[in-house]
Formats: sequence, structure tokens, C-alpha cells
Amino acid sequence: MLILIRSFPSVLLKQFLLFMLAVCVALSFSGCGLFKPAIIDGSALEQISPEDYPDFADDMGYDGLEHGVIQSLTYLKKIPSDRVFRFGDDAYDCGHMIASLERFLKFFKSKPSGEEMKAFIVSNYRVYKSVGDEETGEMLFTGYYEPALTGSLKRSAEFQYPVFSMPKDLASIDLSLFDPALKDKKRLVGRVTNDQKVVPYYEREEIARNNLNGKAAPIAWVNNRADLFFLQIQGSGKIYLENGVPLNVNYHATNGHPYKSIGALLIREEKISREEMSMQKIREYLKAHPDEVDKILNHNPSYVFFRIAKGGPFGCLGVKVTPGRSVALQKRIFPAAALGFMLSEKPLVDGSRKIQKWKAFSRFILNQDTGGAIKGPGRADLFWGDGPYAEIAAGYMKNPGELYFLVLKPREKG
Repeated sequence: MLILIRSFPSVLLKQFLLFMLAVCVALSFSGCGLFKPAIIDGSALEQISPEDYPDFADDMGYDGLEHGVIQSLTYLKKIPSDRVFRFGDDAYDCGHMIASLERFLKFFKSKPSGEEMKAFIVSNYRVYKSVGDEETGEMLFTGYYEPALTGSLKRSAEFQYPVFSMPKDLASIDLSLFDPALKDKKRLVGRVTNDQKVVPYYEREEIARNNLNGKAAPIAWVNNRADLFFLQIQGSGKIYLENGVPLNVNYHATNGHPYKSIGALLIREEKISREEMSMQKIREYLKAHPDEVDKILNHNPSYVFFRIAKGGPFGCLGVKVTPGRSVALQKRIFPAAALGFMLSEKPLVDGSRKIQKWKAFSRFILNQDTGGAIKGPGRADLFWGDGPYAEIAAGYMKNPGELYFLVLKPREKG
């Protein structure tokens, strides 16, 4: 999300940059999977004809949509006006993206029916559909939410697990600064040791063992290691301190190691079935098997560092995400801030917080976030907000669906 070069001594920084450049050049000729060709620049979308458009019924009755659209407009109005956004084979500049959202915002404020909305879109917008998973052509929707943790600003016997700010010795390299041909390659993260060696940054297990050797200040301390782990997965949350005041924390950086799913691990080891897998089932298993917690959590070497935020939560565009409206997608292969439409299934929950069934739904959404586990054109993560229902929906959602993006038709010349 952020690309940073921290304040190393100049000699060490030069060594670091040269080393990383040498690595990336070597790998680019090696056939290594690190630089495997990928879908980029909106090519995950294909334009469809009006007869293939969905019905554009919105199960939320447009609630929250104005807030979501305004957040996308806030982002678009801050970036260079000549920025290009790709929708499949087509490209649109920032001004056109703004016009698309403003025209849509003006229309849906009148609370149109589904038929009126579809007629408006057919007349005024091009619609593009995600190509889905590169192997199956299918789209999988999962969910995320804003968790609430209990914590303290001071370490104690009760609060033992640190929520770290970004370490002073962490550096991230944008390879395109050294070779434009590497523009879409993996960014590298590392650190320089005392004996002037460049090495990858600490993995999760090492961080738990060495507490970063004082290189990062804890923002707060929490009382549950599993809660901290899932805070990192969600990317933001609230930590309620002893005085009842919430401390908002938001993603700042990662240690650069790839995300590995502990859910997939537990399925592979036949500890939780694929059909039962959910965040809630993982929590149950960890609570029932405390002797396995270290092994399971450390399976994921990726580690997230946070910063204190005013308000939020915020997505990767630096604007507030909207419950039920913001989605996380892989960056670059989908147009940032763009207006979308999704079809999938949501849970219906009873008074005891049990899922009774899954119901089909559709709604307008906006591309405003990303995530380490959200890769490829066949994955999308819907932000459900906070509270009990959001936690249930986010924890259990793993449903098929369809994803579309809309953009205003260009004016005909002449």
C-alpha cells in the first residue's frame, strides 16, 4: 500500500538499492514465479453488451451509496487530472471518472426503481464484467469488517501482545524507479543488518520472538493474540482502552512476506473441514488448542504494522470505506475508485446470531481498498462495517458471484 525508503545511512542505502536491483534483474531472466506475467491495468474487465446487463437492483435501497461515491470523488479530485484508468481495452482519464460518478450521484438521489436505474445505465454507461478466476472464470466474494479489541497503552500481565507501529529499519523498494520495465513487478521489503548485509525483513515468528529489537514502538498492547492476528488480516480496527475510549488503528506497512492462509493450513491438516471453514471456526480451534496457537499463526509469515488514525477505517485510497459499499480488489487490475455492481449471497441471521440461510443480493459498490489475500481477477472482499452482524457476514462469506464496473459513455465526436 505504501512505498517507503526509510532513512538509512547513505552508504548502506546505496548498497541496499544496488542489491535489490541486482536481485530483480537476475530474477527477471530466471523464469522465477516472482515475475510471472500477470493481468494488469484493468485487463481483468471485458465490455459487455446491454442485453447482458444485470438488473441493477440495490438491496440496500441506495443507503450509504452517496457516502461511498463522495469518498471516491474525494480521491479522484486529489490525483493528477491526466491519470488514466483502464477498463479492459478502453482507457478514461481522471476527469471522465469524476464525471461518471457525479452523473450517477445526481440520478440515484431521486431513488429510482430498478427498471428506471437500468434504463438510465443502458442510455448513459458502458458496463464491463470481471473475467473471473484465470482458471475457472468464476468470481469468489469474501468479506472483511472492523474488529473491536480490548487493550492498554501500557504492557501488563493482562495485556501482553504489542500492536506495532512501522519499524525504523524497514525499507520498501519501488523497482520501477530503477528500470521502467519493472513497473509491475513485486516490490521488495528488507532491512540492513549491523554488519552491512541486506536481508529480508523479519517473519511473523521472528517478530514474536524478538519484539523487533526495539526498532518499533508499540501503539498499544492487547490481551488476545488471536484478536491481534485477525486485526492484521482486517487491516484496521478499534482498540478500546481501560477508559472506554477507542483507539483507531489503520494499516501502515507490512514486513514484505507473502500472506499464507491459516485456514488453508487447518483444512489441509484436516482440523477444520472446507465446508465448515470460517473465521469463527478458526477462533474456536485456537481457543480449544492453545498449544498449537504459535505453530498455526506463524504459518503466515506476513505481519502488518499500524498507525493511529483519526476516524476511519480507511482503505488503500486514503478515504473512508463505506459499510456494504466498499470492496477490496487487487490493485491495478481493476480501476481504482470506480463504480461497480456486484451479485452474491448474504447471510440471514437470527436473534441468537446463527445463520439461518444465505440469500441472493445485488448492490452498487466502489473499488476503494485492497488486501494481501485478495489476488487475481476472481477475488473480491466486501467491507461489512462493524458490529455482530458484520463479524458474522465477514467471517463466513465465501460465496460465488458476479462483478461489474460502470463508466460514462464518451461523448461522440462531431
